[in-house]
Amino acid sequence: MKTVSDMSLRLLRAPRGSRPSRPPSCDPSDAFRPGTSGAAFRSAPYFRMMPTTTTAPAPPPTTASDAASAEVSRPSARDPWFDNAKFALVALVVVGHSLVLTPGTTAHGWVYTFLYSWHVPAFVLVTGYLSRSFAYTPKRLWTLVCTVAVPYVVFSELLVLFRNTVGHEGLSTSLLDPKWPMWYLTALFAWRLVTPLFKAMPLLVAVGVAVAVSLVGGIVAPHTFDLARAAGLLPFFVVGLKLRREHLALLHRSSVRFAGLFALAVIFVAAPSVRLVSTEYLYYRSTYAEIGDPVVAGLLIRLGVIALGLVGAFAFLSLVPASRTWMTRLGAASLVVYLFHGFVIKAWTYLGVPDWADAHPGVSLLLMPVAAVGLATLLAQPVLAVRLNALVDPVGWLKQRLWPSMPEEPLAQSPIRPVPVQQVPTSGLLR
Repeated sequence: MKTVSDMSLRLLRAPRGSRPSRPPSCDPSDAFRPGTSGAAFRSAPYFRMMPTTTTAPAPPPTTASDAASAEVSRPSARDPWFDNAKFALVALVVVGHSLVLTPGTTAHGWVYTFLYSWHVPAFVLVTGYLSRSFAYTPKRLWTLVCTVAVPYVVFSELLVLFRNTVGHEGLSTSLLDPKWPMWYLTALFAWRLVTPLFKAMPLLVAVGVAVAVSLVGGIVAPHTFDLARAAGLLPFFVVGLKLRREHLALLHRSSVRFAGLFALAVIFVAAPSVRLVSTEYLYYRSTYAEIGDPVVAGLLIRLGVIALGLVGAFAFLSLVPASRTWMTRLGAASLVVYLFHGFVIKAWTYLGVPDWADAHPGVSLLLMPVAAVGLATLLAQPVLAVRLNALVDPVGWLKQRLWPSMPEEPLAQSPIRPVPVQQVPTSGLLR
């Protein structure tokens, strides 16, 4: 393994004119500052000349918070497990929305309840883990606005326009009332803003506060910006926020994978029992009174639903492949899939797919999930996703067109995120 001294000797022996000029801002210690993206410091000319193994050892952390900061800021190669998980989860979102087009038979309710008991919690949990580096800095806040708030405004208006023009649904254009899948962007914005607060809390305190907020959210349920969902699903975000790499590494053990498979099987078998309570509890959006339950019963049911969601989320994540698969290169286009699939699902509705499904309930229950996965796979293809990204990330798209030489700011990571446009034409892979 090369050392820093070896590298310095190579630079001294390099022919005149071939040595890289090191800008004053490219201090090697910048690579180890908390909040600094590995891609950001490697984009500087000086660091592009350095092998990835030639890094000076960082000082050992002295506190638990220092260790957490070091883990978040440590440069690392892209983990295929996260890309696999992100694509699998966003594909399940499309599957869940496609099931709305099928008739409400007993089998439909069984599958629907099984899926919704854990797939959104798993989605939010991964969001929390990938939000650990968020901080109250101008760059991070600006990135949050560009990658979450701007797509929310653009696609909220586009989706309402499409549904009113093509489907004649007569929806209002108020941004205070997120339409259909847009709730996730407002929730993500709120979760990111409270991230530093929960990062500063001890684990048990943070999870306890998040559960308390979720329970209280079932009493007051603020519907503006659909913040009731943000409050209801907050425990999953905080659990993900408090996870570390060594915790996720446990999911790759064979014994844990077997336990996860068994847990999902139990949840599937028990899904009819979950339907004894209103499926509205699985959406985390309504008050207990709106559902028709007293407060005490609502609190207990929500606690049970949260526990079920955590078990199902970890069980599913334990089954996600840790190595590169066909899903790996599609994971970076998860935001494209999330924002565009609603137009296709609604188009299927207007074309009469629900009528066809009513006439063929068994076949439709089998074919719609297959069609939904196919739709997600199509939208995530690099050749298509890079073209759709102009609407998904208009600020980043304009930046690349107007200032192509400017290094791109690190994106606020989540299961849904814009496609890094500048990398697709050269490698064909989404990062």
